[in-house]
Amino acid sequence: MQIDLIETFLDLMETRSFNRTAERLNITQSTVSHRVKALEAQFNRKLFTRNKGGTVPTASGLRFLDHAKALQHQWHEATRAVENAGAYERSMRLGIQHDLAETLAGRWLAAVRAELPNTSIYMEADYSSQMNRDLAAGQLDLAILYTPHYLPDLHYERIGELTYTLVSTNGRTVAEVQPETYIQAVYSPAFDRAHRLALPQLSAAPLAAGQNIAITQLLKTLGGAAYVTAATAAGLVAAGQARLVVDAVPIAQTVYAATSIRTRHAHQHRRIIETMSQLMSG
Repeated sequence: MQIDLIETFLDLMETRSFNRTAERLNITQSTVSHRVKALEAQFNRKLFTRNKGGTVPTASGLRFLDHAKALQHQWHEATRAVENAGAYERSMRLGIQHDLAETLAGRWLAAVRAELPNTSIYMEADYSSQMNRDLAAGQLDLAILYTPHYLPDLHYERIGELTYTLVSTNGRTVAEVQPETYIQAVYSPAFDRAHRLALPQLSAAPLAAGQNIAITQLLKTLGGAAYVTAATAAGLVAAGQARLVVDAVPIAQTVYAATSIRTRHAHQHRRIIETMSQLMSG
């Protein structure tokens, strides 16, 4: 990969000036022109036009932008992987939904490291929408998430469920839950739909959040009622900080593993997915 061509293209997309890009990259303007022409020759398309108003990307240049960013990222990732390889044969970048990370991340990574001792792991907790984008861009190798986007190059499989339970600081039944103090949980579109079907009268609350740990803190600080994970609910009840709303239906959130279609059968991917599936069913 001629990374200097990619980085010159990306800088020019920012500056829209051959002179400015030359200054920023500490090269001559003719070198900038040469690199752009080399890229254009590979695509047989003009990427920029130059006129009195400056440098303007063409439609082809705009289409190439996201791909160029992904190529630059992959190059830097490859560079870091080679430089920091040490005794590890491979590296993997894993994503996990916030609420799953809260209770399962430690056990999951401990099990993964035991299964794949020659693999270095980077893990980040995030929301499904961002993880889907990162997977599509090649910035993650595998993700455990709530909401598949079914992008063309990605593979999704259902691996389990996480149960959310309604708790309250001031009542034991749904009838006693006050709409004005209700904290609406919006963990995913699927969860939101199930919530609206189960409790339509509480689906327009004045306060909402999409992360279990945030909702838990709001409950402790403000009081009220909200859906939290079954594990969090048990902890709140045990500590005397909330009570179960006995007639509220639990809401199950489906959990998916997502990978690239090309790597869905790879040994390390299968072991990582199976490890999480076992944790969720245990």
